[in-house]
Amino acid sequence: MIVRAILLALPAVAVGANEWPMFRGPEANGIADKQNLPDSWDPAKGENIRWKTAIPGLAHSSPIIWGNRIFVTTAMSQRAGATFKPGLYGAGDASPDLSVHQWKLLAVDKNTGKIVWEQVAHEGVPREKRHIKATYANATPATNGRIVVAFFGSQGLYAYTMDGRPVWKKDLGRLNVGAYDAKDYEWGTASSPVLYKDRVIVQCDTQEESFLIGLDLATGKTLWRTAREELPSWGTPNVYRGRTRDEIVTNGSNFIRGYDPDTGQELWRLGGSSKITAPTPVFAPDMIIVASGRRPEAPIFAIRPGASGEITLRAGEERNASVVWRRLQRGSYMPTPLLMGEFLYVLGNAGLFDCYRYQNGEEVYRGRIPHKGSGFSASPVLAGGKIYLSGEDGEMFVVRAGPVFEIVGKIEMGEPIMATPALSDSVLYVRGQHHLFAVGHGFTRPGR
Repeated sequence: MIVRAILLALPAVAVGANEWPMFRGPEANGIADKQNLPDSWDPAKGENIRWKTAIPGLAHSSPIIWGNRIFVTTAMSQRAGATFKPGLYGAGDASPDLSVHQWKLLAVDKNTGKIVWEQVAHEGVPREKRHIKATYANATPATNGRIVVAFFGSQGLYAYTMDGRPVWKKDLGRLNVGAYDAKDYEWGTASSPVLYKDRVIVQCDTQEESFLIGLDLATGKTLWRTAREELPSWGTPNVYRGRTRDEIVTNGSNFIRGYDPDTGQELWRLGGSSKITAPTPVFAPDMIIVASGRRPEAPIFAIRPGASGEITLRAGEERNASVVWRRLQRGSYMPTPLLMGEFLYVLGNAGLFDCYRYQNGEEVYRGRIPHKGSGFSASPVLAGGKIYLSGEDGEMFVVRAGPVFEIVGKIEMGEPIMATPALSDSVLYVRGQHHLFAVGHGFTRPGR
């Protein structure tokens, strides 16, 4: 109670230029353009590697950064050799690993890679199954510089101070998330929490009961909960901050929706999405971009902010007062698109890399990333005019931003990469299956 009282009395903390406080950083845009990163490095030789730290367990969650701390989550199985299966395949099988797990939040020193503290949020048998390609720690944590929130799906939502003291926890129930057309499949959750003002917002789309919930960040008290008639989904919501109002945008299979983040009231809805949705909405000052990659739809939608009510395109329509443009069979299945300047970049799981002009959907180029075969799940990030693509085979590709497709770097990390990297102080933090790497100009890892 003392910790909560102190947190309630503290003023808000501004997000600095080098903070990466949630999935894909500030506003989930994946961009730190003024930071200067290398386009080549060598983890085996330690070239341009500041440090490399082993992270136990399995997780597809991304690192987040505030000040000199990196926060990562993990799920540790009692089963020896627990793993996941990367690659491009259509099997929907669940992992048989229902052994006792520990779900942890770890704090890592940004400068040295040393694990400063770790907290066991929950220990027990998983309350749900996970896809063979997934883990039990898919959701990326979020922080405002005072509280760190970690979401472990059916195992609950947990809040800690920056030095690891527990503040509150919230049980959101057993979340049965799986195939929309085969309800006995269970794939596990992946949507990450987002912070808005003094609250944390979580999207939970399941087989039985879907909802969007807003909780007080200092206490965990439910401020509002909005029911959603939705199929299971895995996308992280995002808050568009407009001139006249803010909108929390959710990517769902039945509808892409906008909500009032203060009250949870639905503002608008757009039908025509895929039956499986995972990418996070991204924004330009005058546009909301939402994509999903399940065929036959696999759409990209460009939506005008400030919509109201039903904005679904009618038969034969390609645009209306709220939908600026739409492209079918071009959306990404897992990676979130990247929007920088006038260009929208979309990375497909199989390695097709597209560039469009976001204002009108005009195709600028379509390129192919020459990966080994397992494809891409992590989302692109951009720094210093270069786009960094992380492959499931452990390859990282560097593509020059702009209207011409040009690969300027290819790096072997030595282990699969499923998590989206983080950026801070001109260092790229890459989470592989077993390690967290700090990549930057002029570093040589000690001992190499």
